[in-house]
Amino acid sequence: MAAAIHPQLDFIHLREKQRSARELLDMTGKLLLAGVPSSKLVINDRVDVALAAGAAGVQLAWHSLPLSAARAAAPVLRLGKSVHSVQEAEEAGRQGADFCLFGHVFPSVCKPGQQERGLAQLADAVRVCGIPLIAIGGITPANTGLVLRQGAAGIAVMSGICSADDPLAAIRAYRRAVIQAEDKGGEGA
Repeated sequence: MAAAIHPQLDFIHLREKQRSARELLDMTGKLLLAGVPSSKLVINDRVDVALAAGAAGVQLAWHSLPLSAARAAAPVLRLGKSVHSVQEAEEAGRQGADFCLFGHVFPSVCKPGQQERGLAQLADAVRVCGIPLIAIGGITPANTGLVLRQGAAGIAVMSGICSADDPLAAIRAYRRAVIQAEDKGGEGA
């Protein structure tokens, strides 16, 4: 699947929280062998695996290394930070993250029963963070325009692609939604 879909994606985020470093490195190697460029790979939490694999970046969670320690250990990596509030988004920007993932914006099958952050909080987070903010959580092609109009630099999607009967068709639908939102320039998608 990775070989088929990566040309349509800006990044592939390897988010296998229960896997060991060795398993993640093996999975990364398989992605590279399938033709996914290392410049598109972002590894969740594991700076060591990202460095060993030659990945483009790492996505840090609340329990990960602090941004300053990750930057000192891996100055070549793009460092992302997962944030769940306006304050966390602002702090990620101040601490030197290259980008942040903010969510979940809408109700999400990945976070059942948890309260979504909503579009107003998304807009506030974009306003204060000072770095590109990527929205995640419950994003569909139908609501992509709403998300981008809040100022998000992009969207991240998991189940909308990975759980789709046809992941490539799902990606194309998201791409069309992003392009339509950009073409309308804030007029509505």
